[in-house]
Parts: sequence; C-alpha cells; structure tokens
Amino acid sequence: MKRRMWQVDAFTDRPLAGNPAAVLPLDAWLPGPLMLAIASENNLSETAFLVREPDGWRVRWFTPAIEVNLCGHATLASAHVVLTHLEPGAASVTFASRSGPLRVERDGARYAMDLPAYPSERIDTPPGLVDAIGVTPLETWLGVKLMALLEDESAVRAVRPDFGKVAALGAFGVIVTAPGDTSDIASRYFVPQAGVNEDPVTGAAHCQLAPWWAARLGRTALHARQVSARGGEMWCEARGDRVRIAGHAAEFLAGTIDV
Repeated sequence: MKRRMWQVDAFTDRPLAGNPAAVLPLDAWLPGPLMLAIASENNLSETAFLVREPDGWRVRWFTPAIEVNLCGHATLASAHVVLTHLEPGAASVTFASRSGPLRVERDGARYAMDLPAYPSERIDTPPGLVDAIGVTPLETWLGVKLMALLEDESAVRAVRPDFGKVAALGAFGVIVTAPGDTSDIASRYFVPQAGVNEDPVTGAAHCQLAPWWAARLGRTALHARQVSARGGEMWCEARGDRVRIAGHAAEFLAGTIDV
C-alpha cells in the first residue's frame, strides 16, 4: 500500500546540509524486518517510524543496519513532520520511545527537544582508540559513547578514522571533540557498527557532549557545531539529568512509498 514519507534535513536551516532523516507515519507497526528493510532502502543514517497513541506519538528509529535506542536528529525531523503536516496547530509533541518520553516544542524558527543526559567518566586512553582515529587524545572519556578530547577544531576536522577499528571498540561509537572556532563545541561522530561510518550531525552525541562541556566551561548554555562534511549546529542546555537541544529543520522532499 502507499504510505506518506518525508525526508527532512535536521540541524540546518537549508536543504542539502545537516543530517537527513526519513519520517514515515504509520497506522500500526510494521514487522521489524520490514521497517529495517525500508531504512536500508532509504540508506540514510536514520529512518523514524511513527504511530499515533492516545497521549501523543510513539517513535522508533532504524539505521540501515539496526534499530537504536535514541536518535536526536530523526526526533527533530519527526517533530517537524508532526507539527507542520500532521498536527499543524500544535505547539509541541511528545514521543514515547525506548528512551522514555521525548518532548519537542516550537522555539521560534527552531525545534527544541528534551532528551536524556548521558554521563561519562575519564578513562585511560586505550591503544585501540589511537589506532582507530589516528591521533592520541588529550583526554578520553567513556559514557554511552567513547569520547576523545582533541586540541582544537582543526584537529577534529583532520581526523581520518579507520572505520573497521572504530567498529571493534566497545562503546557505541566514537566522538572526537574540541573547543570550536566559532562555537563552544566542535565535534564529529563515527558509528560504523550501526551502518553509519560518520553521522553528519548527532543529537544523541550531544546528550553526552553538552553536560561534559557544561561542567568543563562552567555554564549550562552552549552553542555546538558538528564539523562533518555536511555540517550542522545546535543550541544545547544542560539541565541535570536532561539536555535541551534546539535546532532548525529543512524539508527536502515529500512523497509516497509503496510497501
């Protein structure tokens, strides 16, 4: 049957930048293997599937290879679709998810998400990390993701990972980060084990980055840039066990799929 689908570029105010996500509203859940096949066909870092529930919507996120527990950019893209096309009079939407309720509200021209914060602790730098990213970090921290602190933004931009070695590391992906040239935070994120060598702009990575940099810099509000080839930016606020992440969304296409 024909189903509506949108592709939205998240964390950017213009198409062809930021992080693209497909958003597919459903009347009821499709079988997991079929949703994974659709995500693989889309070949984007994430496809979000939505089902309406009495108190809002439930969201599930699939990379081309696996279902994941949290995806920030596809949640922002989903909020754009709901608040622009499905419930255009609403000021906010709450998504039920594997990571609990995620509220997204309009914030001027942006959307602001309420996401869980990921704590991290400092660890000794494993040799495998140095081999994987080709540089020795100033510090290494471990949370949900492995995080390498580098000297400056140019060092972050210069990283050329060995993706096979990144995939062999224990944590769910590797963040490289440093103070930004034109922002508080510069970062990149590599997660080949999820079928995405480099994620262009990653909300979930900033669930770990924002509280870490907030403690480091002594303030809660931060401007972040992910300096991948596509690039994108977000405005973060550390709020204890939660993180507020705001960004723009740019709709790229709308159509139907026949499955």
